Amino acid sequence: MNALPGNKFAVCVANEGYETSLHRNKIYAVIEDADAAADGDLRIIDETGEDYLYPSAWFISIDVPDTVQQSVLRATG
Repeated sequence: MNALPGNKFAVCVANEGYETSLHRNKIYAVIEDADAAADGDLRIIDETGEDYLYPSAWFISIDVPDTVQQSVLRATG
């Protein structure tokens, strides 16, 4: 799978109550969602392989090399 321009990624720094769906210190793919962002949320592809909204304060946006992007995207489906 090739990484697509504009892919966004974030590291999970909190997961209270969602320990099965989110792992702290793991990189997750972010799906842009302006409505979610306006409400203070991020749309994340979590451990279920589906995208869900989580508080943006639980994540730190990061830039990752292409090889890491490809690896994360393969792991999330």
